[in-house]
Amino acid sequence: MNTVQRALWYIEHHSQESLTLNSIASACNVSPFYLTRAFSALFGQTPVRYMRRRRLSEAARQLADGAPDILALALEHGYNSHEAFSRAFKETFALTPEQVRSQGHTDNLILTEAISMSIGTHIQLDAPRRESLKSLHLAGLVSRFHCDAKAGIPQQWQRFQPLLSALSSHSGDAAYGACFNFDDEGSFDYMTGVEVPAQASLPSGVVRTTLPEQDYAVFAYSGHIADITSVMAAIWNHGLTDHGLEPSHGPTLEKYGPDFDPNTGQGGFEVWIAVR
Repeated sequence: MNTVQRALWYIEHHSQESLTLNSIASACNVSPFYLTRAFSALFGQTPVRYMRRRRLSEAARQLADGAPDILALALEHGYNSHEAFSRAFKETFALTPEQVRSQGHTDNLILTEAISMSIGTHIQLDAPRRESLKSLHLAGLVSRFHCDAKAGIPQQWQRFQPLLSALSSHSGDAAYGACFNFDDEGSFDYMTGVEVPAQASLPSGVVRTTLPEQDYAVFAYSGHIADITSVMAAIWNHGLTDHGLEPSHGPTLEKYGPDFDPNTGQGGFEVWIAVR
C-alpha cells in the first residue's frame, strides 16, 4: 500500500475523529508537505479538502434521511459548532443543512464519494538521476494557482511565448515551469521562464525570481506533454519512494530542452523534484 492509499484508508476509517493534516501524515509516516503534494498530484485536491468534502457529503445524506439534531451531526463530523458546520455546508452545497433536511434528498447536490484505494498510473518512470543546482535566476511570468484549478497554466505559457525574443540575454536553450511557495491548502506560484544572468536587464512585464541552491531528483520523460499530470502523479505516488528519495520544501521544475516543440507538444521534458 503506497502513501496515498494509506491516507485514503486512514481518512475513511477515522472519519469521526478529529483529523488534521499532521495526524494523517503521521499515520502515513511522511511529512505533511509530502502527503499534500502526493495526494494533490493524483487527485487534484489536498487531503484536507477531500476529508472535509467527504464528511460534509455523509452529513448531507444523513440530513436527507431526516437527522433531527444538526448540532449533534456537526460534532459527529468534526465541527465544534452549529454555525461552523452550517457555514461550511452552505459553501460546499449552496444550501443550508435545514434546506437539505427539508427537501429529503441529495439529488441536487454534488457529493464527494470515497476514492477507491485501487489507484495507480499507466506511466512507467525510468530511475531518476541526481543533480545539484546553484542559484537559478529565472525571468518570465508568475501566477498563483491551486491544485484543483490549474486550467490557466497553458494560457500562461501562451502569454510567455512572445516574450522569449525579448529575453535575448537568456542563458542556455531551456525553458522552465517552476512551482514554488507551496502551502498546505494546495496553492502555489507557477513561473514560466528562462534562465538569465543575475543582473540582466528585463523587458516590461517580466519578473525575476531567484531559486536557491538545491539538490534535485530528475525524472526524464520522452512522451507527449499531455502526459505531464500523469507523470507528476507517478513521481509522487511511487517514483520518489521507489528510489528512497525524500522531497524537501524546495521548488519543482519542469524543464523543456531544445528538442521540445511547443507547437506539437512532442520532444519530451524533465521534472526536477527538490530532495534532501
